[in-house]
Amino acid sequence: MNKQDSDRTDLDHSTTRRKFIGTTALGSAALLTGGLTSLLRQSASAIGGFDFIEATIPQLQAAMASGQLTSRQLTQGYIRRTQSLNPTLHAVIEVNPNALAIATALDNERRAGHVRGPLHGIPLLVKDNIATDDQMQTTAGSLAIYGNHVPGDAVIIQQLRAAGAIILGKSNLGEWANFRDDEAETYPLAVGWSARGGSTNNAYDLSYTSWGSSSGSGAGAAANLCAAAVGTETDGSITGPSAVENIFGLKPTLGLISQDGIVPISHQQDTAGPMARSVTDVAILLGIMQSPQTDYTPLLQRGALQGKRIGRDVRFFDYSYYGSGIPGDELTVAFANNALSVMQSLGATIVDTDTGDVFAYNGDEFTALLYEFRAQIADYLATLTHTNMRTLADLIAFNDAHCTQEMPYYDQDVFLLAEQFVGYPNDPNYIAARTHATNTAQAGIDDALAAQNLDAIVAPHLTNSTGPAVAGYPNFSIPVGIRSSGRPAGMLMYSTAFHEAQLIAMAYDLEQALNARQQPQLLGAIQPIPNGGFCTGHQNHGQPHLPHGKIF
Repeated sequence: MNKQDSDRTDLDHSTTRRKFIGTTALGSAALLTGGLTSLLRQSASAIGGFDFIEATIPQLQAAMASGQLTSRQLTQGYIRRTQSLNPTLHAVIEVNPNALAIATALDNERRAGHVRGPLHGIPLLVKDNIATDDQMQTTAGSLAIYGNHVPGDAVIIQQLRAAGAIILGKSNLGEWANFRDDEAETYPLAVGWSARGGSTNNAYDLSYTSWGSSSGSGAGAAANLCAAAVGTETDGSITGPSAVENIFGLKPTLGLISQDGIVPISHQQDTAGPMARSVTDVAILLGIMQSPQTDYTPLLQRGALQGKRIGRDVRFFDYSYYGSGIPGDELTVAFANNALSVMQSLGATIVDTDTGDVFAYNGDEFTALLYEFRAQIADYLATLTHTNMRTLADLIAFNDAHCTQEMPYYDQDVFLLAEQFVGYPNDPNYIAARTHATNTAQAGIDDALAAQNLDAIVAPHLTNSTGPAVAGYPNFSIPVGIRSSGRPAGMLMYSTAFHEAQLIAMAYDLEQALNARQQPQLLGAIQPIPNGGFCTGHQNHGQPHLPHGKIF
């Protein structure tokens, strides 16, 4: 059996992260952070006296329209808050040096009677794998392509700027969107780590996971370092950080949002999406980012759950089946069940359903992603100037040459494995893996919806990101409470392709009834990440376990 065959055999095992995470990381001595309560109290209002903390985009717009607040004051407020909190959270890789100048220009436009759109003067954080043609970097968190020049703004950045948004800064992420290693050595602590940004810490409990890969977008939105944020997901990277940070995060239908200018893992699964503190802000952001643009705000009214049929995806309510593996996360199932009871009280009918066995296709998902990433990252690198990185092999060599900076905590086993998967898009093994994974995931959701005439399906905190991700279907992570530990609990709600409007309407109805959103308190203490020991007489450490998914 050759190396690739043995690797493929390894992919077939339904190993989950629970089987190979130890208690070392969670049990490590805590680092004291101190003084965080006072930091949270600081800069709670903008210079003009308007309290911008937790304000929605429409509330911020109303304050700017009435003259209570300027965009420059708001931008300054977020920058000051970032200066206070980011040394602890590591949510932001860099702040746009032109942010205040852009805000001033937008204020002048407003005074002249010109308002570009619903985001006029609104500061947003965007993940550092989304190209911005400005003085900021786009690096996917890696030092390998630091200093590169992108050919232009990503399409979604063009759309956000045209609607008046200020790109306030780049948010931290799991490096290369967490598709470099299985991170078994450090899970769940370092899944939001990058060489450029360090390890994103959870704003609710500093010892809890920030998940990944859109960790900085999640923590930044949660801690009010921005009005809202943009993340990206291949499998779980919008929905996961949103769940652990008590915010709303919507992974849209594949293709609803342009992938142009976003560092890829796989065009067959990648999508950007909005991450925000309210359904309202998610709806506004999605409407601007998608093509064609859409106004979802008329859907934001009570009563949407009346008469709806909601499926309870039963196998995921057994948290041992496909949960996070983090001790205590099983307690989130009760919060999802409570949310279902609230949905029932709002007129919904709750029906047990089953979207199928994830382990029937997540091995094929990973196989397909390996082929796709190897080819598509080279295509992306070819568009860059001011870098000599052109292939995955170049990135691997860079990491080896800069091991102490790039690989202190985890290795690059997924990179090494992907390098062997040559032949996209015509290799029969690739075609078989991608076709089986996509068709099986789509049939699981569509058959469940049709069999019981369902409007949407729900699953608990950090469970079924994989079904909707592989199917290319929308998945909405919704806050459903804060546990007694202070850690958030989220719930997933998903449906078939292009049902964003229905999910937004139902999520809004539930949001208004539950009112689960709370400000973070930065409880707990930062856990030191154990050094992986990869850089002493460096050698690569074999093939990866099958990732549980849900973090890239």
